[in-house]
Amino acid sequence: MNPLTENQIRSSFLNISKGDAKRAVLPDLSQITWEERDYLGWQDARRPLLHYVALEVDGELACLLLRGSSTVASTKMLCAWCQDVIDGVHAASFVAPLAGEAGRRGNSIGTAICADFGCSRNVRRAPTAGELRTADPALLEYHREQRIAGLRARSADFVRAVQRR
Repeated sequence: MNPLTENQIRSSFLNISKGDAKRAVLPDLSQITWEERDYLGWQDARRPLLHYVALEVDGELACLLLRGSSTVASTKMLCAWCQDVIDGVHAASFVAPLAGEAGRRGNSIGTAICADFGCSRNVRRAPTAGELRTADPALLEYHREQRIAGLRARSADFVRAVQRR
């Protein structure tokens, strides 16, 4: 992921007003390691149920507000973006208001994502024995590349769903 600036993020929100985008609490962008990140996700420090994600979709930066749940799942959940099975303490359900008039009427779409937004780390981890039974470096790299591509495609598809509904 390319490094982002505060202005880029604030001007790229799809599902909140410009005023809400100005009030959003951003992370310290100077502390982020961008090289192995497919999207930026963070929690609002002042309002813990508000979360945000920023990612590139079709060559453009897109940022979304996500609303989290105050309850923690007690069962394992499959992250819809990285497709890792995460225990309930580290996975969460999120709801994104839809863009435009539909969102202003209160319509939203939901998904389950890693609560710490660690999907980029998860898709780059070594495969478990059950996932891939090989020591061939080329196959291991191919597996990693496919997981990264899948994360990027699924997260972009979610953004597109927020935009078009």
